[in-house]
Amino acid sequence: MTADQFINAVRGGRIPSVCLFLGPEPYHRDRARRALIESLLTVEEREEGLVHHDLEETPLAAVLDDARALSLFSSKRLILVSRAEAALPRGKASASDEGAAAGDSPAELLAAYIASPTPGVTLVFDVARYEFEGEDKAKVERVRKFFAAVPAVVEFPRLDARAATAIAQDLAKQAALPMGRDALQFLVEALGADASRISAEIEKLRLFAAGREKITVDDILELVPDARASNIFALVNALAVGDRARSLDVLDTLVRQGEYLPLALAFLATQFRLALVAREAGLRTAQQIQSHFSSSGTPMWRSRAEQVQQTVTAFSKKQLEAGLRAIFETDRNLRDARPDDRVIVEDFIFRLTARKRTSAPSRRA
Repeated sequence: MTADQFINAVRGGRIPSVCLFLGPEPYHRDRARRALIESLLTVEEREEGLVHHDLEETPLAAVLDDARALSLFSSKRLILVSRAEAALPRGKASASDEGAAAGDSPAELLAAYIASPTPGVTLVFDVARYEFEGEDKAKVERVRKFFAAVPAVVEFPRLDARAATAIAQDLAKQAALPMGRDALQFLVEALGADASRISAEIEKLRLFAAGREKITVDDILELVPDARASNIFALVNALAVGDRARSLDVLDTLVRQGEYLPLALAFLATQFRLALVAREAGLRTAQQIQSHFSSSGTPMWRSRAEQVQQTVTAFSKKQLEAGLRAIFETDRNLRDARPDDRVIVEDFIFRLTARKRTSAPSRRA
């Protein structure tokens, strides 16, 4: 089920005895967790009734024993179990968990508890480590299989730009924030559609906006120092003219700001793909680009359309295609045995700037 479905059920009093939270997205996970806490426990009950376990540190059998134990201080308990993927057998399945009876596997212990849960106790197993697609897909299926007996599975997939923008619009409205659509969508793009960070930054902007008529893109660039869009677009500009030194300087800025380089590369790939589509469609102006993508269902605000238009102008179709191939290879290398991410991206910059220089027309005196 979705986070909203789960939250509505919980607030309606339909609280399962055991839940599985599955997926990496933090914003809706926090909402679901808060809904459980507020619905199950009063403020006074939370000190004794809210329990945290980590399956990397505590065996599953011990967590289930704790769930079965009656508390002297609280008739209701919510037990949050993080890194629940650690319960999955590693190598040959064994009954080595502390407290497990001979022959009982972790899955059997869990199924036995679910068949007869302790009244007043809610167990939440949380697996936030894996994505639903790509290399993690098989791992997610293993988690689903292990926790198959759990009656309520709540999924938290990463948000796309459209979903994150809807959340940002709601948060901005609640904060009475005077922010235009362009600035709002820039904030979403700058923060990589991370709703948790969007929520935090909107709160900062709310305090900043006191007495101001409108929050602009420039305000966001000033207040969100790691605004990814501005730095990645600076990298696009430097790559467009084959400026290797400037490209490496921008990469250094990204590293110093703690940017997750695979995510930065994904933004660069999106920029190149949009530019390639615009070039193939014969779009020449920012207005044409914005209209084309918006009508096809891809959110596009004016400042982003201008960025795409500048990228179209800077790169030929052949260069954009070569750039996308280089991005694909670099992304694959980043997901490999993981040498230094910076070294891999530096190699990408060297290759792309070399191609740009090679493909540039020769100048003869």
